[in-house]
Amino acid sequence: MSLLAIVLAAATAARADTVPPYLAFPEAGLDDPAAYEGYTTRVYQDASGNAFQVYLKGSTGRVVQLWADAANESAGFTARDSSGKPAELAWGPSEAVVARSARTRSVSYGLELPSSVTIGLFLLGSMRVERDFQYAARDSLPLGTTPFPQAELVELIDRLAKLKGPERARHLSLLGVKTIDALRARLTPRVVLTPHPPLRNAERGDEGVRADTTWAVHVEQVSFDGKNHLWLALEGDARETVPALSGSTVTVRRPAGGPVRLTVRVTTDAPALTPLTRAEIFNDEFLRFAAQVRADTAHPLRFRRLEREVRGVELLSYREKLMAGLPNFATYFGRDMLMTALLMQPVWAPATSEHVVGSALGKLSPAGDVSHEEALGGQAIRENAAEYNRLVSAGQLARARALLAHLAATRENYIMVDDDFQLPVVAARYLADPRVPADRKRGFLRAEQHLARLVSNLAFVARKAAPYARDPVATKLVSFPRAPNGGGSWISASWRDSHAGYGGGRFAMDVNAIWVPHALEAVGTILDALTQLGVTPVIREEPLAAFARDRAALQRAVATWKGAERHFRVALARRPVVDRVAARLRWLPPTEGEYWNRVAQRTAVLADTLRFLALSLDATGRPIPIVNTDPAMLLLVDSLSRDRTLELIGPILQPYPWGLFVDDLGPVVANDAYATREVWEGFRRDPYHSPTVVWGRDVNVLLAGLARQLAGDVGAQHAAPLHDALRSISDAVDRSGLRHAELWSYTIENGRLVPSRYGTSSDVQLWSLTDLAVQYLLNHPTP
Repeated sequence: MSLLAIVLAAATAARADTVPPYLAFPEAGLDDPAAYEGYTTRVYQDASGNAFQVYLKGSTGRVVQLWADAANESAGFTARDSSGKPAELAWGPSEAVVARSARTRSVSYGLELPSSVTIGLFLLGSMRVERDFQYAARDSLPLGTTPFPQAELVELIDRLAKLKGPERARHLSLLGVKTIDALRARLTPRVVLTPHPPLRNAERGDEGVRADTTWAVHVEQVSFDGKNHLWLALEGDARETVPALSGSTVTVRRPAGGPVRLTVRVTTDAPALTPLTRAEIFNDEFLRFAAQVRADTAHPLRFRRLEREVRGVELLSYREKLMAGLPNFATYFGRDMLMTALLMQPVWAPATSEHVVGSALGKLSPAGDVSHEEALGGQAIRENAAEYNRLVSAGQLARARALLAHLAATRENYIMVDDDFQLPVVAARYLADPRVPADRKRGFLRAEQHLARLVSNLAFVARKAAPYARDPVATKLVSFPRAPNGGGSWISASWRDSHAGYGGGRFAMDVNAIWVPHALEAVGTILDALTQLGVTPVIREEPLAAFARDRAALQRAVATWKGAERHFRVALARRPVVDRVAARLRWLPPTEGEYWNRVAQRTAVLADTLRFLALSLDATGRPIPIVNTDPAMLLLVDSLSRDRTLELIGPILQPYPWGLFVDDLGPVVANDAYATREVWEGFRRDPYHSPTVVWGRDVNVLLAGLARQLAGDVGAQHAAPLHDALRSISDAVDRSGLRHAELWSYTIENGRLVPSRYGTSSDVQLWSLTDLAVQYLLNHPTP
C-alpha cells in the first residue's frame, strides 16, 4: 500500500465540522472595501485550532491558502478567464469544513469562478516560497510555467548527482529515494484529474457520501526530504462543469453558462501548533474592559473592532510561539514579538510576557544575540540545502550527510541589530513588574537555562556598547552589517528592513539613540531585580562583570550613550526647507507634484527652524536628513516633560510635505525631502518604508506613547496639546478606512488622495494589534 493510500485511508476516522470564518477582511463598517482594491480574505480555525487563511487577489487571479502551523505551509494557484486575464474570484458559502484524523488535517471551502476558467501555477510548500514567488511577480507567468524554481534545491541535486556511486547512494538514502530522477520529481507537484466516479470518501478526508457525479483534480506535493505531504483538491459537479487537464494546468467549463463552483480542499500531515485562548493571553483587567465594551450597546462598532483584534491575537498565539502576522509572516519574529510585548504589557497576562522573553532566550545565538526570524518546513529545507551545497563544494561530505539527515531542521537568522537591545528592555520590565510574584519570577529564571541565557544577552549588549562608551564619536556607534555585495552599502538591520529603509545609512537613530541606552539602563534594572530575588548569576565576561561590580561604571556608560542623540540632530532654516521641498515636488510625477503643491500652499511653513532627529548617519557619521516616526518610541520607554514630548512629535504632526502628517491617512513613516536625490530614487524603487506609507505599528506607538505621557503628572493646560495630537492622529487613521492594516498607502486620483491597502500588507499583524493596549490605556490611564 502506498504512503498516499495509507494517509488517505486514515482520514476515514476523521471527524468533520462546519465552521464560520473567525475573521474576514474587508469587513463592512470597519474597513473601506474600495481601499482593498479587489483583495479579500477569510481566516478559519482548523480542527486543531490553527489559523488557516484563504485570500483571493483579484488583480492577479491568485488564490492562496496559508496554513499557520508548525511548517508554515501554503498552497496557491492562479485562475484566468477565457481571454487570459485574471479570473473574477468569488466566495462560495461562508462556512468551511474542517477535519482531523490521527495523521492528517484538512480544510475545505467553496469558490466561484467564471464559466470558462484555466487554473495553473500550482505552488505547494512553504509560505515563504509563495511570498518570494509573488515578490518576484511570477504570478503573471504562463500558467504552465514552473512557478518558482528553488535554486538551492536544483543545485543540491546537481551536486549530489556528481558524487561517486556509493557516496551518492548514501545521500539519496537519507532523502528516502533511490535515484536522482525520483528526487528531482519532488521539485514540482503531481497533478491528476479523476473523473467521476470520484475517489472513495476516505480519500477526501471528510464524512458523508458524495454522489458519483463529482470530478476532482488532485495536486500532491511531497516535501524535498520526503517526510511530509501537502495535498490540494479541486472538486466540481460533472453535471454542470467539464474539466480537462493539460500538463499541469486545468481548464473547467460550464457549457450552460453561469459560475463554475468548486470545492477547494487542502490536506496536510505536518504537525499542528497548540493554540492559546484569550483567557491565557490577556490579564483580568483587560478582559473586564473588553466585557464593558461589549455591554456598551450604544457603540456596537467599538466592540466589533475590539473583538476582531482580540481574535487576531488569538490566531497568532500558540504555546510554541507568537507569530508575527498572517499571511506572510506566520513564524517567530524576534523584533515583532518584543515590540509587541512593550506595548501590550498593560493588557497581557504575566505568562504571555514570560512566553515572549522565554522564546527569545531559547533562540539566542551562542554569542547572545537575538534571532530575528526562524525558517521552518520548506524554507528551512531551502536554507539547509544552501549549506549542504557549501559543504559538498568544500569536500566536507560527512558534515553534508549529517545535515541531509535533518534537512528540515529549523534555522535562525541573526542579521538584525535592534532586537538584540530590545530583549533586555522587555526582560527588565517583566522582572521589575510588581504584579508578578517573586516566586513566579524565580521559577521562570530557573527554567530552561533562562538565567544563563539572559546573562549571555546582557554580556552581548555590554560588549557592543563598549566602543562608544570608551570613545563617544559617531563612528563608534553600533553599526549595521555590511551588505554582501561589496559595494560599500549597509544592510538595513533594524525595523525598517527594506533595502532603502534607512536611506543608505550605517548608524540607525533608533538603535543608537533609543535602544542601546535603554538596554544599558535595563542591565542595571535586571541586576537589581536579581539581587532582590536572591538570585546570583555567574558573570565572567567584561564589561558586564565590571558593571555588576561597579554600578557607577554602568551609570557612566548609560550617560555617555544618552548623549548619542546629538549626532542625529538636524536643524534647517526656513529658506532651505522651502527650497528642498519645492525641489522634491518638482521631481515627483506631475499628478502627485500638483497635489502636494496645493497642500504645501495651504499649510503653514515653520517660522524659523525645522528640527528633527535624522533617521540615520552615513558611514562617516554625518546625518542623513530624513524626517521619521522613530522618535515616538521615546514616548513609550521614557517619562518625558511636556516640552520634550512636543519637541519629538512636532515634526511628525507637521503637515506633509513639510513633516509627516497627512489628513485622512495618518503620519507617513518618512519624509526624504531634505535628503539627496539619490535617497529619493531609492525610496521610489523600494517604497516599503517610504514617504508614501503609513505603518500601523508606528501609529500605535504614537498613541500609546501619548497616552503614557498623559498618565503622568501633567496639568490640564499642558495636557491639551497632547490630547489634540492624540485626537488628530486617531481621526486621520480612522478616516483612511485601513486602521487595522499592517501598513497602507495612497494614490492621487482626480486631484484627491485615495487611501489604499499596501500590496504586501499583512491582514493580521501582531504589532498592529497593539491597538488593544491603546484602547485600554485611553480608558485606564496609568503612570
